[in-house]
Amino acid sequence: YSKTVKEDNKMEMKNYQKKVIADLNRFLVILNKNFNISKSYQEFWQEQNIPVGISGVPAYQNIIPNTPHICFKVPTGGGKTFIACNSIKPIFDALPIAKSKVVVWLVPTDSILEQTIKCLQDVNHPYRQRIDTDFGGRVEVYNKQQLLNGQNFNPTSVNEQLSILVLSYDSFRSTDKEGRKVYQENSNLAQFTKFYNSNGTFIEDVDETALVQVINQMSPLIVVDESHHAQSNLSIEMLNNLNPCFVLDLTATPKKHSNIITYVHTCPR
Repeated sequence: YSKTVKEDNKMEMKNYQKKVIADLNRFLVILNKNFNISKSYQEFWQEQNIPVGISGVPAYQNIIPNTPHICFKVPTGGGKTFIACNSIKPIFDALPIAKSKVVVWLVPTDSILEQTIKCLQDVNHPYRQRIDTDFGGRVEVYNKQQLLNGQNFNPTSVNEQLSILVLSYDSFRSTDKEGRKVYQENSNLAQFTKFYNSNGTFIEDVDETALVQVINQMSPLIVVDESHHAQSNLSIEMLNNLNPCFVLDLTATPKKHSNIITYVHTCPR
């Protein structure tokens, strides 16, 4: 019994983290009421008596056309990854029920990549336990090589579970041949092409079997870890190519284009 309680406590959010999720849920409610991102962002802040514009928070920046793109400002050590794990279900709950549940989790460095994959693939880790609880254990977490190999990654598995694709920014931004494998023809993924239905978002001059094209057609939820590193034109092009249904930025140091919906200033223990 004591072990169960201890494990439950590991999965429990702190009060400031609960407020972040409450802010997210409120924004999603307003968004589903208005069907207008900029208007919803403005209403969200006006509800809190905070103006949007010159004398308040900056106006919404529509960087990815017609795609909600919001930011959590959480200081280092504030549990950004755990907050993101708790955000996945509310976001998908706010989307159409038939929407395939695919998350592209982008990270800036190889060390963060390895750490994130290790934690999310470990069914005993609190991050993964939170996601498994929210999605009834029907969860698969992939690294780049597993995706390129089509290892347990196919239209059936994607349709039946939550799929989390953990990848580095450089998988999509790099100019070297190794880094561009996601743009190359890939017979391992050819079966996905039978289910494409939004060719208007295709990336030009990229084979339809390339991993990036498969992701584009899934229109994933994108989690951008350390999003202050993903502000360049190349990064914005990367996000647009992935054709997201929703983008969630996580950072302690947001840049001027960030659409912040929640500020955590300190992290009480």
